[in-house]
Amino acid sequence: MRTHIKVKFVSVIFLTVIFSAFMSCDDELTNDAFDQEDTLALSISNEDLVLEELFFTNKVNFNWTTGTNQDTGAAITYTLEMDMASGDFTTPLATLFSGVQATYRYEMTYGDLNNLLLDSGLNPNESHQLSVKVTATIADASVAEQTAVTNFTVTTFKPISSRLFMVGDATPNGWDLTNATEMVPSTNTRGVFTYEGGLIPGNFKFAVNQDGCFCQDFYTKDATDDTLMVYNEGGSGDDLQWTIDQALEPNENYRITADVLNLTIIIEVVESSVDTPPFSTLWIVGDATESGWNIDAPIAFNQDEENAFLFYYEGQFNSGNFKIFAGPLGDFCGQWYRPFTNNEVMENGPVNQNSGCDSDNNWLVTEQIKGRYKVVLDTQNNTVSFNKIALYIIGDGGPNGWNISTPAPMTYSDGEYVYTGPLGANNPTGEFKISKFKGDWCNGDWINPATNGQSITNTNFINTYDCDGPDNKWKLQTGQAGNYEIRINLETDQMTITAQ
Repeated sequence: MRTHIKVKFVSVIFLTVIFSAFMSCDDELTNDAFDQEDTLALSISNEDLVLEELFFTNKVNFNWTTGTNQDTGAAITYTLEMDMASGDFTTPLATLFSGVQATYRYEMTYGDLNNLLLDSGLNPNESHQLSVKVTATIADASVAEQTAVTNFTVTTFKPISSRLFMVGDATPNGWDLTNATEMVPSTNTRGVFTYEGGLIPGNFKFAVNQDGCFCQDFYTKDATDDTLMVYNEGGSGDDLQWTIDQALEPNENYRITADVLNLTIIIEVVESSVDTPPFSTLWIVGDATESGWNIDAPIAFNQDEENAFLFYYEGQFNSGNFKIFAGPLGDFCGQWYRPFTNNEVMENGPVNQNSGCDSDNNWLVTEQIKGRYKVVLDTQNNTVSFNKIALYIIGDGGPNGWNISTPAPMTYSDGEYVYTGPLGANNPTGEFKISKFKGDWCNGDWINPATNGQSITNTNFINTYDCDGPDNKWKLQTGQAGNYEIRINLETDQMTITAQ
């Protein structure tokens, strides 16, 4: 019995020793693996980055391990920051993201990284020593925050302009940098800009903004190849320009394609698109108009938002002459819309589009027909209309009610429209508005109060068109019916309503 017990005890001890040895070995392996796997570590896909515009969409990746919550089950969030290698992240250059869970990778394009660094005040075309740090924060406060840092080098670049402008006496707006013709950026290819439209014999180059200073950056012609461009920073370099020496036929346009990334240019003549007006801006010029004969800064037409071929101008025409300018600004021998004979009266009909100074026909405004007009020029059909502005009182608060065919007219004298007569005779609390036309509710321009139901003591007004509204009306208040004088000056946008 005693022998049996002794053997059993020894066996148990032996098994316990073996089992303990096995468990120690297993614990040691597990802890080593645990330490390696859960230590927060950060790496970058390229530690020596040379950023270039040509590789704008290339990407750099930052990767990190999970860190550890020390088996608490608490969530871990990550914050990624960037700073100069000489910094301590007290005020980092950027926080790339903050407080994100279950994310172990962050990527940036070369372009975004370059813009971030330049926006942070670093210089382009220089090498910069940077650091990036990831911080793991554990929701359980008993587990300490963990960080990992890695350094890398970045060489930045000066990015190409996101806008491009044509300037020169060959272009629609001449050498006026503040009004230079903007080109259309490609939606598919970075750095490609196009212009399609009219150009006249002359020169041009490309500017990166409309600041008005010829000390800015320009793209100019390569000295040895007309199809190549040179980037001149700050107005430096040779001021070589491209030349347009061929006048276009009526059904033709120039198409300019500039690639500022590869520094190439294509100049070609193409058939005019039915969707593209020949000019993007028109101006009124002449001593009969507010512009005078100033072709450096004349008053512009408005282009119709739905039909780009239509242009509108409304203004006072005094006795004298005028014509319609299509540019470029500053060039009397540029493009014009003119009558077919000189001193032609203001009549609706066809208009002559031509360039040069040889046939300088003008419209004539006489004392008998002077006044305020709305001019509509159709550049697709080359027609013009001159509509003399008249104002009418419309509404049951006025003398003629809501009859759009026979509204109450206002008289015109020395730039002002005047109505003198009763308001509220037919309806003491009636409403009214003012039209610039008669005969059709949706066939012209309106003068409406700023708000609907506005009292006649408030003369603030807005202009609306056709039936697009808002259809605001002045409303007589109780006791306001009586005789009034209404005066409107459309040049100064001033209106008065005075009891008589």
